[in-house]
Amino acid sequence: MSGKSLFVAMISASLALGAMGQTVQASSSQDTATALSLAHLLQAARSVISANQALINNPDIGDKGLTGDVVLAAAIKKYKATDNADPHSVDPQSREGRLLDAEMQAIKEVTDENQSFINKKGVGFKAFIPAVFGRLVAERLREKVGSEAEIKITAPPALVRNRKVRPDSWEKTVIETKFMSPDWPRGKLYAEEHPNKGRAAFRVMVPEYYAASCLSCHGEKKGDIDITGYPKEGGHVGQLGGVISITLFDAKQ
Repeated sequence: MSGKSLFVAMISASLALGAMGQTVQASSSQDTATALSLAHLLQAARSVISANQALINNPDIGDKGLTGDVVLAAAIKKYKATDNADPHSVDPQSREGRLLDAEMQAIKEVTDENQSFINKKGVGFKAFIPAVFGRLVAERLREKVGSEAEIKITAPPALVRNRKVRPDSWEKTVIETKFMSPDWPRGKLYAEEHPNKGRAAFRVMVPEYYAASCLSCHGEKKGDIDITGYPKEGGHVGQLGGVISITLFDAKQ
């Protein structure tokens, strides 16, 4: 899935800590919770961009009012509604608190830095879509806390449009043997202690599925060129369309 792909549906609300892979020990529950907090906040922020696509692409309006503060506030509101928690209430000295704060900063900065595109009059499609936004936030977060954690938005290999986000060998194995298996429960995450970039790490994979809004770019007819200039994949609602891969590096290394 590329930076130019459209919004991939948020995972089912049934996703919970109890759904983690059997390889995860109870002592890893806090790391899993931290990873899910990061994933859910990113999903909430992308959903704000998705909900405002018509406004963003309106060529007749200049200032859209979608500043970094506005988008972040709306994302936090959505996050509270799904997680029953305020990211600002997490202990700022904890790992989760530090990472959430960095992610909130990334959301705000990416939005503010793209105001010239969002507010450009006379232009319809701006290419500032949820997937682009999500990739930019993930990249900015990596700049801030890449030695401690990172988020990557990837997908099954056949659906990857942007080579920079191709799944690594471990992610590819999880996607193909877990998420694409007909026996894998929809929305169930997978977590495991597994190295990343030569460092010990705790890794969490969160599956995402196509919603109807995704199919204008990823649906039928397969091979037709979508608005972003890519050939459509022929996908359907409910199909695995992407994965949020979160890495929490071992603090001792």
